[in-house]
Amino acid sequence: QQISWTPLLVLGYLFYLLLGATVFQLLEKQAETHFRDQFQMEKLNFLQNYTCLDRQALEKFVQVLMEAWEKGVNPEGNSTNPSNWDFSNSFFFAGTVVTTIGYGNLSPSTVAGQIFCVFYALFGVPLNLAFLNQLGKGLNAHLLTLERWVQKPGRAQVQLAIFLTIGTLFFLVFPPLVFSYVEGWSYGEGFYFTFITLSTIGFGDYVVGTNPNKHYIPVYRSLTAIWIVFGLAWLALVFNVGADLMEKFLQLKRHKSDLSLAEGATTKLEDEPEQPRIHIPS
Repeated sequence: QQISWTPLLVLGYLFYLLLGATVFQLLEKQAETHFRDQFQMEKLNFLQNYTCLDRQALEKFVQVLMEAWEKGVNPEGNSTNPSNWDFSNSFFFAGTVVTTIGYGNLSPSTVAGQIFCVFYALFGVPLNLAFLNQLGKGLNAHLLTLERWVQKPGRAQVQLAIFLTIGTLFFLVFPPLVFSYVEGWSYGEGFYFTFITLSTIGFGDYVVGTNPNKHYIPVYRSLTAIWIVFGLAWLALVFNVGADLMEKFLQLKRHKSDLSLAEGATTKLEDEPEQPRIHIPS
């Protein structure tokens, strides 16, 4: 009987999601409760220090701050802060749209901008996928060229490891150093932003070029957008390699089970006494 690995893959996938949910809950829920209680204490202290305000007025002001943040306006600083919609920032936003990263910290607020965003993404996302597909084919062709040039499977695996190592350094290890220097983040925060961005998860809790207290060069976010596009292609290749390895692992398991069944059948036939091939009438 042939074993189907699809149900096991589905169960493994669901188990992975349940495991992630459990770990995230254990790690984050207590910290969230602490920050919520701390925020409530800060509001109470604020009302005690400024008795001219009541709780309703404070809650209304907090709501104004939340709406400003949702519209992409940083409550810190003043009206002299750089615009979120200058060309460099708009170029960066266009990149987050077509790559489906969608940080969520900035979005169109006008009806015309929202409608244009829909149609821009409608044609831009397939265009981006086609571009990344061609870029991935170029990387794969480069790997195949290395493999033919080396002509030895072992050496080809070494070349593949070198290629992946260089990509890891260029897209995952060195960029956090730059972001740490420019944004003032720790290296861990920069690495977290780098992977969350290139994997198109894009939570939006860390976004480059949004600190009103820092002066950024005009092309900073544009260069970051270009880095994101090429990083997406490289990480997509890594993910594809990982997916292929998992599929080959499952196929190997299935192949082994098929061999075991075939060997069992052969053994059974060998154990049975050989029947006469010529019928002798009684």
